[in-house]
Amino acid sequence: MTLRNKKYIPVLTIAGSDSGGGAGIQADLKTFGALGCYGMSVITATTAQNTVGVKSIHDIPVGHIVDQLHAVLSDITPRAIKIGMLNRPEVVYALAEELRKYPQIPVVFDPVMVATSGDKLIKDETVEILKTVLFPLSHIVTPNLDETAVLVGKQIEDLQGMEKAAKDLLQYGSKYVLVKGGHLVGDRVKDVLVGEIASRVFESDKIKTGNVHGTGCTLSSAIASFIARDLSTLDAVSAARDFITASLETGKDVLTGQGNGPLNHFHQPEKLIKNDLDR
Repeated sequence: MTLRNKKYIPVLTIAGSDSGGGAGIQADLKTFGALGCYGMSVITATTAQNTVGVKSIHDIPVGHIVDQLHAVLSDITPRAIKIGMLNRPEVVYALAEELRKYPQIPVVFDPVMVATSGDKLIKDETVEILKTVLFPLSHIVTPNLDETAVLVGKQIEDLQGMEKAAKDLLQYGSKYVLVKGGHLVGDRVKDVLVGEIASRVFESDKIKTGNVHGTGCTLSSAIASFIARDLSTLDAVSAARDFITASLETGKDVLTGQGNGPLNHFHQPEKLIKNDLDR
């Protein structure tokens, strides 16, 4: 009999599926694998989409979503959970009820509301519920500018607006808020992290590419992966941004489909990490 004295670093994604493979569950699992983690999934909805846009959305029954979550958590305890598209109030409530039982697992919540193509992915009545029900259970929330505008009720046009919005959203109970400024005009990408222990403005050169589909999903999944690997929140965000930059740079010359293409998640994949069982 083989002695099993090692374990992987499991990370769970709760999100929608992207049939085109560039965002959602598919991007999350690619990111987990590329960063040496063992990926698991709970699918909240399936989308019929490609690089051009979203054709339709099929909601997974709430009971089956909860069954998926139970199946994973009862057997493999994740070291971090990434949450993406939750487009219905009943899904938010059901997941929150379960996640309250696992306060020790850090949650990275990417409040996906609009696809890169501009297609809306969430029902209006879900927005306030996300803030009041799921934000308090989250370690870090990672909205982009469009999502931040929906969450705070006004457009964000500069760094000062991002900082204020991040502080406003922090009041809903998460430990950190990362407002992503990739849509701001200019040659530099500025992201604002506000939190209970540390705050920081991250800056990097903007990469000129038409392949940005799934950037937000990938960033939040990378943050979850690095937190699962025991990095601090500040270091996890920094490392995740480096991963995104390299994924964009190495994928900018690749043609996938006729529209907004995906990143290169596997530009430098790591081997699946094995840790001792007593860790």
